[in-house]
Amino acid sequence: PYHLPASKVRCFFRDDHLSDLVGLEYATWHPEEAVANLICHLEEIAYTATQTDAQVVSIILDGENAWELYPENGYAFLSTLYQKLSEHPKFELTTFSQCLNAGMTELPKLVAGSWVYGNFSTWIGEPDKNCGWEMLDQAKQVFDKAIQHLTPAQRAAAERQLAVCEGSDWCWWFGDYNPATTVCDFDRLYRLHLTHLYQLLNEIPPTYLSQAGATDGGD
Repeated sequence: PYHLPASKVRCFFRDDHLSDLVGLEYATWHPEEAVANLICHLEEIAYTATQTDAQVVSIILDGENAWELYPENGYAFLSTLYQKLSEHPKFELTTFSQCLNAGMTELPKLVAGSWVYGNFSTWIGEPDKNCGWEMLDQAKQVFDKAIQHLTPAQRAAAERQLAVCEGSDWCWWFGDYNPATTVCDFDRLYRLHLTHLYQLLNEIPPTYLSQAGATDGGD
């Protein structure tokens, strides 16, 4: 684990190779063979740990996408994997929180980016994606002004709805590389969620939220 100086940010970096094997490759393997292969990779990492000072192997998947490709949503693979890991003499299953308690290494700087192309182009930059963020930005400005006038129960409902609208993968769907019908579905649902947020704030939703596929945040 790493930490940034004068910051509360704590970082764990994913093992790209192992994460992609689980997320993209092992679904086509027999569960026993896939687990054996993963254990072999972990043993190699453990063997070289004295030279690399590696203490933590982070296998971080791409959201929910992996398991729909596995037979029975990965039940056989995961059951076998957890059993083999828990029985292995060199591995310790733990949590990120427990790892932090064991100490951290200082990271001089952290560059903004993502595991996709090393930037944020998957989520922002195209007109439709930018429109999604602009609509959210306008809703957040209204939220900041209106929240102080709400009751505790109303505030809690509005905060939860704002969190729903702030999910970054709404804007991931917008763009020309996804099926048009799917984009339309997510665009419609996103606008419905934003509309509901305005309603929870006792505000009139902008008319553009009822105009599917609008490319700007204007009325």
